[in-house]
Amino acid sequence: MANDEAKRPGVEGLSRRTFLKSVGAGSVGAGLLPRGGESGAAQAAEAPAVVGPGETSITLSINGETREVSVEPRVTLLDALRNRLDLTGSKKVCDEGTCGACTVLYDGEPAYACSILAMEAEGHEITTVEGLGTPDELSAVQECFVKHDALQCGFCTPGFVVACTAYLRENPEPTPEEAQRGLGGNYCRCGTYAGMREAVLDAARILRGGE
Repeated sequence: MANDEAKRPGVEGLSRRTFLKSVGAGSVGAGLLPRGGESGAAQAAEAPAVVGPGETSITLSINGETREVSVEPRVTLLDALRNRLDLTGSKKVCDEGTCGACTVLYDGEPAYACSILAMEAEGHEITTVEGLGTPDELSAVQECFVKHDALQCGFCTPGFVVACTAYLRENPEPTPEEAQRGLGGNYCRCGTYAGMREAVLDAARILRGGE
């Protein structure tokens, strides 16, 4: 069989490799030439403009207040809270609906804010950790987190506080095992689960009237 450098029949001095290279270069060159003799400027003028969805104003109900914000359709509730409304308690960690650091109450139910589009949240009641208590007036769950030292770096703490609050509303008398299972949707890289469990059980007693 003829090798790669075999000359093309009828073409003196032109090898197959040289022929393919010349054809490829010619094709590329042809592709760079303006169609129909048009100038590059004329083609650019005819090219359609790149269009995309711009920002839209929406109204959100957050922590009992009505807040207006302008967002693109792709903006998540988490990014709207943190970057547009300066509610930075909800943390952006995994951004994949796994770690729970961005947990908020969505119509009273715990939800990952990174997995909800801001536009989807319109018409729903949203509560962030800022809406549960203040430094001067902590909620029972927040007080117990401090009391039992249920945090280290603190980055996951807001999500846990929100999740614990929702959990105790549904389960006011949890056992240690139930509390541990009930908070399985939140992760702590520092490993302060023992303190958190004690905080939940203590908060449950306070919310039941100090039993």
